[in-house]
Amino acid sequence: MPQFAFILLLLAAFWFLLIRPAQRRQKQQQALLNEVEVGDEVVTAGGLYGTVTEVHDDEVRLEIAPGLVVRLARKAIAGVISEPEEEPDEDAEEELEPAEPTDDADESPQTGEAESRDERTEANLPG
Repeated sequence: MPQFAFILLLLAAFWFLLIRPAQRRQKQQQALLNEVEVGDEVVTAGGLYGTVTEVHDDEVRLEIAPGLVVRLARKAIAGVISEPEEEPDEDAEEELEPAEPTDDADESPQTGEAESRDERTEANLPG
């Protein structure tokens, strides 16, 4: 009897660790394929990136370069790259404050060192 319980325990663990997650991923992939629309940027299973131009029953037309459209099986789409962009909140805008200057007055650098430090500082400024 204990061997039978052990086998049932192994089967239950196998189900929860392997079969159930695989079924969940398969359902997610099928839902993703059903939601593909014209204008979506997708990546194929072969690694091609492109924009969907037409959607038919089991195939899509994918523009992979300007003027280059390929016919592709819908199942070959591995993922959708473009997500709907959220409009930013006007209240949540982040304002960048200028960095406070460091007080290097105690040091008396040589002329060459001061110039190179100024060049590095200017290179890091947005502009």
